[in-house]
Amino acid sequence: MARAAVMQRRLVAFSRMRALVTGGGGFLGTHLVERLRAEDHDVVVARSADYDLTAMDDTARMFGDADAELVFHLAAEVGGIGANRANPGRYWFANLAMGANVLEQARLHETPKLVIVGTVCAYPKFAAVPFTEDDLWEGYPEETNAPYGVAKKAVLVGAQAYREQYGLDAIFLLPTNLYGPRDNFDLETSHVIPALIRKMVESEDEVVLWGDGSPTREFLYVDDCVAGLVLAAERYNGPEPVNLGAAHEISIKELAELIADVTGYHGRITWDSEKPNGQPRRSVDGSRARELFGFEAKTALREGIERTVAWYRTAVAGVGTT
Repeated sequence: MARAAVMQRRLVAFSRMRALVTGGGGFLGTHLVERLRAEDHDVVVARSADYDLTAMDDTARMFGDADAELVFHLAAEVGGIGANRANPGRYWFANLAMGANVLEQARLHETPKLVIVGTVCAYPKFAAVPFTEDDLWEGYPEETNAPYGVAKKAVLVGAQAYREQYGLDAIFLLPTNLYGPRDNFDLETSHVIPALIRKMVESEDEVVLWGDGSPTREFLYVDDCVAGLVLAAERYNGPEPVNLGAAHEISIKELAELIADVTGYHGRITWDSEKPNGQPRRSVDGSRARELFGFEAKTALREGIERTVAWYRTAVAGVGTT
């Protein structure tokens, strides 16, 4: 209890503390670690090579090694539509097991604050747009990502149950689709923005895209997401899930045209309607985050894509910026 009281005092100013970031070597994790270290926090980065969070013993060892006052649980097994279709069992098990193990070890180690990152894939397939947090239980998720989404939603239930029974201060955030520098550009497992960027930078004549281009999505720049995580850690301690969004919905067809413009791609865009579209529409209501801890995204979609393309050309493609 004394440790929790110290944490509450620190959260007022969010002064220097020891923080653990699971998935700290991943896309979102590396950006969060940079932000925390820039603010002079002592950060422990947990990577899958060091700890298998689907195993309780490894999770316990990680918590013991870190001795953290603040834990961000970002670790996940996730990918685009193709990866979700190829790995439904693995994605269900891994994400459920990791979330359950982290909750249990946070309880046992009396962790003062746990920030859990969920997924917009948890929302029902036909939820009214924009998605409000109260819509989470109004239906089943879109089939291609349902195992992953359901596993994450179960972790939310666990966080709420641990708060009620054990007093664990665990909060649950639901970012919409993320993108930005250092994203995953592997075409077998990547999400739509990095996949489009890679295809359009590397191709000259034609790119083939899944579906018909009609679904809509909302994209949150990674540094904006990090800002939301930090604000929530500092200012929010409630049981209800909270969306993190960018307040801009765009169709995949419009997105492809935007990325073609930014990359200078002038070839054909062919839609393979034999492949699935995924969820018809996806956009979130960000009012709860704005009201509870003052979060609003700052990066316009075109600006974020320009930064991401520039990073990809320099760091991955090796062709320089244009």
